[in-house]
Amino acid sequence: MFKGSIVAIVTPFKKGVFDEKTYCELIEWHISQGTHGIVPCGTTGEASTLDFDEHFRVIEVAVKAVNKRIPVIAGTGANSTDEAVTLTQKAKKLGADGALLVTPYYNKPTQEGLYRHYKIVAEAVDLPIVLYNVPGRTAVNMLPSTVARLLEFKNIVAIKEATGDMKQASELLRLCGDRISVISGDDFTTLPLLALGGKGSISVTANVAPKESAGIFNAWEKGDMKKARELHYMLEPLNNAMFIETNPIPVKTALALMGKIEEEFRMPLCEMSAANRDKLKAVLKAYGFVK
Repeated sequence: MFKGSIVAIVTPFKKGVFDEKTYCELIEWHISQGTHGIVPCGTTGEASTLDFDEHFRVIEVAVKAVNKRIPVIAGTGANSTDEAVTLTQKAKKLGADGALLVTPYYNKPTQEGLYRHYKIVAEAVDLPIVLYNVPGRTAVNMLPSTVARLLEFKNIVAIKEATGDMKQASELLRLCGDRISVISGDDFTTLPLLALGGKGSISVTANVAPKESAGIFNAWEKGDMKKARELHYMLEPLNNAMFIETNPIPVKTALALMGKIEEEFRMPLCEMSAANRDKLKAVLKAYGFVK
């Protein structure tokens, strides 16, 4: 159902307020560059520091701006199951095509707790659900066996696999790859995951290089391994630069340097160190994204 280069889009701010005009311009740019899907209110969209009204407005603006041209998969995860249900129900009402639900963070549920969490959401909301496993952020790793258990729920259609562990990704695809779309959550693993049977990426780098990020998937679909490999290696320095500080600080700084957004973050995120900013700018210059 969901495949290709799906951007985990940033949330632009202007004087502390959600910048709707710039957001719509970003979405138009992504569609023109070939991005295959939009994820509002993910980690890169600073969902954890949006209040409920802002969260819903960001989803609403994304849905209206996209206007069914590509899928909108709204971030609706929470470390409270009841809250995750509420967010997902609202995303459905706002017209999202799917929901991305990160594993509950901080409270460190067991595998049984993870299963019950997603079971409750899947049964409560008739909307395609994308599981999201990112233990580096959440302190809990959802195992492939738990994902396999969850496939009894037909509206669980995909997983964003962001462990960076290709052994686990391989096990996940072995157990579930014929029944669920496995999507890379780390840009450096996009091509290896496609080779194992994955369906694309939910990408940070696509914020800065949407055409090139989509190009990897397009080349793979056409059977042009040489082109896919060239793009993979070409994007590697940019992928690394997106994580020289905590995401989304580098990607928002990059977009600001490119003139796409204001350089604003929600506390406790703040501007990059001068040294890392210089490193990032040098990478962007090498790609011709800034002068």
